Amino acid sequence: MPAPRTLLPCATFDEVARAVVNGHADYGVLPVENLIAGPVHGALDALARFDSLERVRDFSLPIHLALLGLPGATVQGIRQVLSHGIALQQCTEWLWAHRLITVVEAHDTAGAARMVSIRRDPSVAAIAATWAAAHYKLVVLAEGLEDRPDNATRFVLVRRRPSDAQNS
Repeated sequence: MPAPRTLLPCATFDEVARAVVNGHADYGVLPVENLIAGPVHGALDALARFDSLERVRDFSLPIHLALLGLPGATVQGIRQVLSHGIALQQCTEWLWAHRLITVVEAHDTAGAARMVSIRRDPSVAAIAATWAAAHYKLVVLAEGLEDRPDNATRFVLVRRRPSDAQNS
């Protein structure tokens, strides 16, 4: 049985690439294209900038986004929503229908959920995956926020090129 992997959270796509190139992580995962939002330029730039990264595999995952808030919060009571910019681009129709809600960009969707949990303000919510609700003791206030039910993101699994790993 393989040893369990330790996850290393990174705030930026460059941070993911640097962690792999510098040997702090064996592998990195970068989102490169979303069906709704299109190319993820920051991740593509990181792939281009770090030539010692090797693409191991591309894979796609379905992406379903939800509105997560504190227990007792309601959609009608939300005044601010936090999420990653790419996730926000996937929910334009929902955000348009709720245009009184102020949108604030976060480093990532899970980080946005974490901030909602820490702030303890029932008027603040996050757009993230439903698993983040249980992890941060939040509740799902609305599901299916993505503009298309077939929403998916293509990811790239990367590692340091074997020749670069041996030379360091």
